[in-house]
Order: sequence, then structure tokens, then C-alpha cells
Amino acid sequence: MKMKVLGLAAAILFILSGCSMLNEAKDTLSYVNDASDYLNKATAFANDAPSIAQQAVSDQQATKKLQTMLQEMKQEINSFNKLQAPEIAADLHQQLVDQNNKLTACIDLYLKNIHNGLLDPSTLKNTEIFQSVQEISNILDQIKQLGQ
Repeated sequence: MKMKVLGLAAAILFILSGCSMLNEAKDTLSYVNDASDYLNKATAFANDAPSIAQQAVSDQQATKKLQTMLQEMKQEINSFNKLQAPEIAADLHQQLVDQNNKLTACIDLYLKNIHNGLLDPSTLKNTEIFQSVQEISNILDQIKQLGQ
């Protein structure tokens, strides 16, 4: 009788550990998907912002569009930073958060410049925004490798 109970307990533990591994794999895949979505948005932002900034110098509507774009990117950054990364990606996620903080600081500076009427598209090109997006892209490539 004891052997049957021990065998049943061992089987249950084996199944539960397997479920834990499945949940961890599912969490990792979900995180990789969220990170990929974020990268797509950050890349689109980096590609679109300079031309809109150029238009914003002489077009009030473009200025508003740029301001909205910057604020939306900040929201995306904040949402991504709040994600719970799986243990396997925790270090990479922290690196992303660090890069995102740099990106947020650049966005804040640019929003301040817009507010103060100091709109200069070259400032956007020369800021760390694009360097940060490139760093984010590199880190996310490493995260994608975790999902494979």
C-alpha cells in the first residue's frame, strides 16, 4: 500500500514539475511576443519621427502629431517596463528598462523643446533616441533567441 501511495505521489510530482516547465515556456514565449511587438513600435517610431519633426518646424498640425507620437511612445515604454519578465530573460529585460529610461529622458527633452518653441529636427536625429532604439533592437534579438 505504501509503495502505491509513494508511486502515486512521485507521479503527481513529476506531472506538476512538467506543468511548471510548460508554464515557464509559455511565459517566455508570451514575453518574447510582447517584446517583439514593442520592438516593432519602437522601430516604427524611430523611422517616422525624424520626417515628422522636419515637417513640424513649419506645420502646426505636424507639431501636434509629433507631440502625440512622442507621448504615445512614452506610454509604450512605460507599459513595456511594467512587464514581468520570465526568470530566463530577467537580465535582458533590465537592460531594456535601462535603455527605455534613456529613451524616455530624450523624449521628455524633446517634448520640453516643443513646449518652449525650440523645435529643431536635428536635435531629434542627434539625440540618444535612435541609439537607444538600436540598443533595444539588439537586446530584443537576444530575447527572441530565448523563444527559439
